[in-house]
Amino acid sequence: MACLSSSQLQKFREDGFLVLEGFLSAEECVAMQQRIGKIVAEMDVPPHCRTEFSTHEEEQLRAQGSTDYFLSSGDKIRFFFEKGVFDEKGNFLVPPEKSINKIGHALHAHDPIFRSITHSPKVQQPHIGGEVFPHQDASFLYTEPLGRVLGMWIALEDATLENGCLWFIPGSHTSGVSRRMVRAPAGSAPGTSFLGSEPAWDNSLFVPTPVRRGALVLIHGEVVHKSKQNLSDRSRQVYTFHLMEASGTTWSPENWLQPTAELPFPPLYT
Repeated sequence: MACLSSSQLQKFREDGFLVLEGFLSAEECVAMQQRIGKIVAEMDVPPHCRTEFSTHEEEQLRAQGSTDYFLSSGDKIRFFFEKGVFDEKGNFLVPPEKSINKIGHALHAHDPIFRSITHSPKVQQPHIGGEVFPHQDASFLYTEPLGRVLGMWIALEDATLENGCLWFIPGSHTSGVSRRMVRAPAGSAPGTSFLGSEPAWDNSLFVPTPVRRGALVLIHGEVVHKSKQNLSDRSRQVYTFHLMEASGTTWSPENWLQPTAELPFPPLYT
């Protein structure tokens, strides 16, 4: 995958996303799923740290922006949960393995299986620059200039219309970023805020992108995308991470995610 064809590159530039089927083998997907099962079985999250994950602005500020558990997760393996899986005291209402929305944000750094996939030669990039509400990744991972962040979304199971595949507005990556999530000054509450606002996106513009297990979806940092709630009886596990072009790119000091001594920076590509 280190070299996209000219037609693939052109489609990515036009649409802001690109599907590459068969990026991982079934065996690689199973190995990652088994590893996640082991990690979840061993998780120990105190009730006061049990945070629901969301891309919706009000929910983010209420849950994620008000807890250090989220804000300090950039160099750690931490757990974020689906809505409605806890009682008022933070106790699980469902089996813990059915409660996870997201594990973040440093599997690629600390877990050997995920590290090997993230840094595999397959991931060498050409120069292409529950329900998840419509959003742009660059709202949370802002760079100057824009267009330097690339999302890598890998399906570990088939992603279908029924279990929550991705939906995109093709070409929406050409209009800039409508809002930004920024880290508040130290000691402030909540710990994050938003600059700008999310437009009321026209649902008729979204196109579904179902993919098979092992597929990679390349996601431009400014393309608008979402996924619908999984209403099926089948799970939809994915592994996703972001790359930033190393040369000539400035990572915003206002981003919620900042380099640390343990993890100096997100994965880079050249």
